[in-house]
Amino acid sequence: MSVGDAAAKERKILVAVDEGEESMYALTWCLTNVISPNSKDTLILLHAQAPRAAYTALDGTGYLFSTDIMSTMDKYHNDAADRLIEKAKNMCKDHVNDVKVETRVESGDPRDVICETVQKLGVDVLVMGSHGYGWFKRAFLGSVSNHCAQNVKCPVLIVKKPKSNNLGK
Repeated sequence: MSVGDAAAKERKILVAVDEGEESMYALTWCLTNVISPNSKDTLILLHAQAPRAAYTALDGTGYLFSTDIMSTMDKYHNDAADRLIEKAKNMCKDHVNDVKVETRVESGDPRDVICETVQKLGVDVLVMGSHGYGWFKRAFLGSVSNHCAQNVKCPVLIVKKPKSNNLGK
């Protein structure tokens, strides 16, 4: 397939977004370098929400969580996801006017949610930011981007945000 054929093909490009600067940088990079004006591409913005911690009515310290508090926590969680998706959609409008954007918010472990969504939607390219953890943190926390790169069946583009120069040069 030639480059011209690829540009004419309608691609599904999934960008995983979260609260971190790295994912927003990856989205901006994708809009600048992957999406071309007048393309038939569909950009899918996916936010994988970690599931809410399960609280019993009486927590370990003896505090009682009422249903009002639980519903307030759920509302805050959902509002934060809505604001994040809205911010990402606005970034898309600012960079490329005519790109088709779909949004999804799914609950679960981000590694599993991203891989399952890529498979379910038949995504052509997965774009993710990299937090740039060192080997020590990665060993304990795991790497979502590494997990996805190893487990999805489409190309994965991991965008690393350049380190800012704190020396003022």
